[in-house]
Amino acid sequence: MATDVINVQGLSKHFGELEVLRDISLRIKGGEVVVIFGRSGSGKSTLLRCLNFLEEPSAGAIEIEGVCVEVGPALRARREKIHQIRRSCGMVFQEFNLFPHFTVLENIMEAPCTVKGESRTKASARAKELLERVGLVEKADEYPIRLSGGQKQRVAIARALAMEPGIMLFDEPTSALDPELIGEVLAAMHDLAKDGMTMLVVTHEMGFAREVADRMLFMHEGQIIEDGPPSKVLNSPEDERTKRFLEAVL
Repeated sequence: MATDVINVQGLSKHFGELEVLRDISLRIKGGEVVVIFGRSGSGKSTLLRCLNFLEEPSAGAIEIEGVCVEVGPALRARREKIHQIRRSCGMVFQEFNLFPHFTVLENIMEAPCTVKGESRTKASARAKELLERVGLVEKADEYPIRLSGGQKQRVAIARALAMEPGIMLFDEPTSALDPELIGEVLAAMHDLAKDGMTMLVVTHEMGFAREVADRMLFMHEGQIIEDGPPSKVLNSPEDERTKRFLEAVL
């Protein structure tokens, strides 16, 4: 039986007086694909950003792949744990955030060379393997400006995978794309799921959730109010707020 690779206890996040996350507790097993959905402002993206400490939580504890960080002062030992968690979690953003002055290959090589100290030879070979995986090996020497949105996002996925994370976090990875380009990004994510990657995906792509997700979480006003397999959440949600949301989007 798969063990928990993410364990969140009592997570809260405030921006001044605004409470964005309220006492969230969550466990995710290795290999699970979990889709997080809900209205804008419900806390979905903030939850992902707290998991790898792009946002500093206001309260609670986060344990990822055995490394536990509790909210508290920025002590040296705590900072090292946060670095470990960030190395465990690859993240793909709504905006692609590629370096415009680097080629596709260089974008993927940058983090392994800079953060892990890999040789350029090793990083280049790995980058080419990842480009093959996302179907873009022929674009290795192109610059991002010459890529479509869907291609940029697939490069962003390859770049995140270059650090060999155990977990991938996707923050609305298709929302900035034209409709005809969404499918190619979802296909790359589908392949990752088939390979057993643990994934948390913030998305409104309900077709992807129905086909790929093991669990769906519905967030409302900073809380998880629905948690279950897609067949149950999409077809017979328990909470009336989930039902109203799905009626509006399906």
